[in-house]
Amino acid sequence: MSWLSQYREYVLRMGVKISDIIPRRELEMSEIRGKTLAVDALNTLYQFLSIIRQYDGSPLKDEKGNVTSHLSGIFYRSLNLMQSGVKLVYVFDGKPPVFKAKTNSERRKVRAEAKKKWAEAVEKGELKEAKKYAQASVEMTEKVLGESKELLCALGIPVVEAPSEGEAQAAYMAGKGIVYAAASSDYDALLFGAPRLVRNLNITGKRKLAGTNIYRDIRPEMIDLPLLLRKLRITREQLINLGILIGTDYNPGGIKGIGPKTALKLVREHKTLPELEKNIEWNFDVSAREIRDFFLNPPVIDDCDVAGGEIEWEKIRNILCDRHDFSSERVDTMFRKMDEIREQRKQTTLGRWK
Repeated sequence: MSWLSQYREYVLRMGVKISDIIPRRELEMSEIRGKTLAVDALNTLYQFLSIIRQYDGSPLKDEKGNVTSHLSGIFYRSLNLMQSGVKLVYVFDGKPPVFKAKTNSERRKVRAEAKKKWAEAVEKGELKEAKKYAQASVEMTEKVLGESKELLCALGIPVVEAPSEGEAQAAYMAGKGIVYAAASSDYDALLFGAPRLVRNLNITGKRKLAGTNIYRDIRPEMIDLPLLLRKLRITREQLINLGILIGTDYNPGGIKGIGPKTALKLVREHKTLPELEKNIEWNFDVSAREIRDFFLNPPVIDDCDVAGGEIEWEKIRNILCDRHDFSSERVDTMFRKMDEIREQRKQTTLGRWK
């Protein structure tokens, strides 16, 4: 198997891949105006770091060589969403479950190999290939995480630190009504019980399908968990079992030869996990029951501040312009948009007292 094929297989293993059988609908932004979304922070930051790049695959950098793709994505995309009336809460991962260690180790190896291939492609002048490998080499650092949280707070966007998986925390918040929906491009939040999942919130526009020269429009989608379960004629626990068969972050690749449609058939026939286990060959270090129980009862916190704060203009200017050489003119343009947002908030508050 070529390295590129291995990478594509690796990408397919990130999160549970059940898109072929999931009913969803295109989301109009007006539907979430005034509503709060719990954003899976790492999923979103990886997207920004992967997509916001130069022609040779290099991330955006300031004059000192510091990566700024994540700051650009947070600043411009967040303000556009805020201007549309969407309220955001970013949920960051805490300590991953012990049985995710192998998956994370594999991902580090893939990123290291991608980085090597990227450098080779650049040296050969193969810029198209270079960008592809560059996107596969994205690494999340403590510096990126710290700067992201600092900018989000300056934008008045609340930050929640999950005790474990961010998607689990976002799903819990949506289930409790603390927020309207979880927002992530992965489907794992559904297995964690999010009643609503908004996908593609931060990657709208034309995107190239992996391994092809075909482009398609990416638009925000809404997935309703109760509707999904009714249409598939399964329970949430059976949905988790289905995900385990296909493969999750905790058992990458799933059961050999089982795709979404076959998995759906199996979980309908064998309604409990013990019954299902009798009909599959399990070759993972972690037990299927451990994975199921983690999806059903992940570590979460109740104390989540989603109110949001004031937009701190000078702090934003310091982070973006003074430290990272962002264009003052472009930032000032966004400041004017902030004024519009602030005025909208005032009008909304006044309207409550009329």
